[in-house]
Amino acid sequence: MAIHKVYIEDFEEEDYHLIALHTSLEDYRLAYFLNKELGIGLCKSKLDIPLRVKKVNTSFVRFTFEDEKKVMLWDLVQNRNEVENIENTSSTDLFSNTKNSFSSSAYLLPEYKKVDFFVKIENAANGIDLDRVIAKISKIDAIKLAYSIAKDKIKSKNNLIF
Repeated sequence: MAIHKVYIEDFEEEDYHLIALHTSLEDYRLAYFLNKELGIGLCKSKLDIPLRVKKVNTSFVRFTFEDEKKVMLWDLVQNRNEVENIENTSSTDLFSNTKNSFSSSAYLLPEYKKVDFFVKIENAANGIDLDRVIAKISKIDAIKLAYSIAKDKIKSKNNLIF
């Protein structure tokens, strides 16, 4: 009887493009400008992207658009979210049983901490000109920088599965 080996790489499909955006716009305004410039229809998703960071659960806002003609899925996702941690301290002094709270930043892709948002385009192998999309995004005044990210440079790829 022959032995057949199946490798996990055989099932991995990296059929998406990832565009990094540096901007000070709020998420809903950015979605509006992207819709206007690219001719798409990003809408706020009811399901945010959950992630556990530093023993605290957080979620990242997501806007989606499903292009049924080209069978592509567009996602606009924030990269940074503020996480508030509450620590209970108990001691036998003047300040016993106090609650300390502090906030820190959580990142969807921690290796890209300076990026504000990501645009993920799925099923776009041959159906899209990525350079043209980036050029259109760069026309938006409030976007400081837009560029494509190579998939092999992403360390935390699992955070992009949603």
